[in-house]
Amino acid sequence: MKKQVKRIAQALERMAPAPLKAPDFAAADAFVWHVEPDRLEPVTRVSRVALDLLIGVDRSRDTLLANTVQFARGLPANNALLWGARGMGKSSLVKAVHAEVRRQGLPLKIVELQREDLPSVARLLNLLRDSDASFVLFCDDLSFGHDDQHYKSLKAVLDGGIEGRPENVVFYATSNRRHLMPRDMIENERSSGINPSEAVEEKVSLSDRFGLWLGFHPCTQDDYLDMIHGYCAAHGVEVDEAELRAEAIEWQATRGSRSGRVAWQFFTDLAGRKGVSL
Repeated sequence: MKKQVKRIAQALERMAPAPLKAPDFAAADAFVWHVEPDRLEPVTRVSRVALDLLIGVDRSRDTLLANTVQFARGLPANNALLWGARGMGKSSLVKAVHAEVRRQGLPLKIVELQREDLPSVARLLNLLRDSDASFVLFCDDLSFGHDDQHYKSLKAVLDGGIEGRPENVVFYATSNRRHLMPRDMIENERSSGINPSEAVEEKVSLSDRFGLWLGFHPCTQDDYLDMIHGYCAAHGVEVDEAELRAEAIEWQATRGSRSGRVAWQFFTDLAGRKGVSL
C-alpha cells in the first residue's frame, strides 16, 4: 500500500512539478534556457569574436550597440531583428555587443532561447521578470514554416500580453528571412499587396513588432579580404600578402560564396597550416 501511495505521489509531482526557482544570476553573464525540465544553465565561456573583428557591418554594429547600451542603463530600448545573408555575422554581432557592453562596466546578462522552445517563453519571462538584472533574450536562426504555430508564443516577448514585456528584458533575434517566413507565402511584398490567408498576415505582422530591423548583405571581395587580414593581425598569423590573397580568393571560389563565415573558415585552415593555435 505504501509503495502504491509513493508511486502516485511521484506521478503527481511529474504532472505538476514544483515552481521553478530562479538560478543564481551572479554565477555567470550568459545562460542557455532548457526545457523538460525547465532550467537556466550558466555558460562560463561564450563562443564569440571581438566586436572590432566584425567587418562590413558598421551601421548595424553601431545601431545595435547604442540600443543595447541604452537598455543596460535602464533607458528605453527596442527589440531587434537582424536579418539577411547567411554567414555575415548576425549572431556574432549580438554576442560581441553583449561583451562590449559588459566591458564598459554595465550590468547585462544574455539568455539564449532555441526556436523550438518558444512555447515555454512565458515561463522563462516569469523567471527573468523577478530578477534585478537586465537580460538580452537571444534567439538565433528564427523562422517559421507554413504550419508552424510557434510564432504565437513569440508575441509574449514582443508585446507581452496583458502583463507587458518585462522592463528588464529585450529580445534580439537573427533570421535569414526578412519576414521570418518563406518568401513564397508573401505576395507583392514590395508593393505591400499581401493577400494570403489570415494566418500568413499574422506572421508577416510579427516582424513589424521589432523596433529595429538591421539588414545584412553579402560582402564584397575587399570586405572578405579585410576580414581575413583582421583575423591574421589578431592572432599573430604572418603570411605573404600575395600568397594570402591568392589562397583566400581560391577558397571562396571553391565555396561559391563570400561571407564572414567563409573568411573565418579559410583563416582557421590557414592558422592550422601555419601552426598557430586559436
